[in-house]
Amino acid sequence: MTDEHLDIGAAKTTHGLLRHSEKYDIEGIIDSKFAGKTTDQVVPRCDKVKIYPDLYSALEENEAKKLIVGVATVGGYLPENFRQHIEESIKEGLDIISGLHHFLSEDEEFVELANEYDVELEDIRKSPPLDELHYFKNRKKDIDALTIPFLGTDSSVGKRTALLEVYEAMKERGDEVEWVATGQTGLLQGAEYGIPLDSIKGDYMVGELENQIWKAWKEKKPDYILVEGQGSISHPAYVCGSRAVLAGSQPDAVILQHAPARKYRHYQSEDIQWPMPDLEDEIHLIRVYSGTDVIAITINPEELTEKEKRNYLMNYEQRFNIPSADALEEPEKIAKRIERQKEIQD
Repeated sequence: MTDEHLDIGAAKTTHGLLRHSEKYDIEGIIDSKFAGKTTDQVVPRCDKVKIYPDLYSALEENEAKKLIVGVATVGGYLPENFRQHIEESIKEGLDIISGLHHFLSEDEEFVELANEYDVELEDIRKSPPLDELHYFKNRKKDIDALTIPFLGTDSSVGKRTALLEVYEAMKERGDEVEWVATGQTGLLQGAEYGIPLDSIKGDYMVGELENQIWKAWKEKKPDYILVEGQGSISHPAYVCGSRAVLAGSQPDAVILQHAPARKYRHYQSEDIQWPMPDLEDEIHLIRVYSGTDVIAITINPEELTEKEKRNYLMNYEQRFNIPSADALEEPEKIAKRIERQKEIQD
């Protein structure tokens, strides 16, 4: 469900599920603004799924068992117009899954209805109990895998999407690779390892991420571990997530995702026009905070023509002397650079 949000960055949860989903089969989208269309007409490069005006029309053609709240709003609030859809879904016997900071399982109205109709309210973004959280333990010294986070110059810029495209390309190339999710969308997509990083208490953010990376290494012994980034190291609203990703992963190298056409950060841009950073400055900050280098740049081509995109890619390669690619089109290029990094460090 994305009602009136499908074409904007807030629907990145749905966009992610339409491109990569190992856990759920997406049978339909509820969005009155785009009813009658299919998702590929609204969201670039995704699966083709029918869009419905409301729950009842969707259920006439599908036997859905769950409703996913498919948005990631600034601050994690629940849009008011979503409440009716959730209430109707509960009454139709659907379990509700949400990745918002507004926990449905603590919303008295929804809890009462869920009990009455015997359905589950699952809040993906809830932190584990305090007694299950982990402190930082410097486990990196015992992990013999190349650890590479995919960071970005902004929020909702395509970090996770780039990671998953490269992850799939590496698997197809025969690489032993795992990935660790740090946000609700990655967990919804079916990541075997991961945490809702921005819901974890500050004392435990780094330790919790470190523990998931350690768990992936201990259980699978991969050659590569890719880590989903959060926000941007220079973004005042989301710097905590980026710092925690760098500290928790202690990376061997970094991939940086950027949207060249953006002028302002994707954060209340109508009121707070915080400028996008210069790539060179962002790379410098990453080097300072992580002690390692950006080895490739991936881009989000929003608002760019094909010619403009190619010009940016060429410019970045010449300017920084590292590979640059649109990961949705050339994930193998980034995969090869990661493989080369392991050869260098081995």
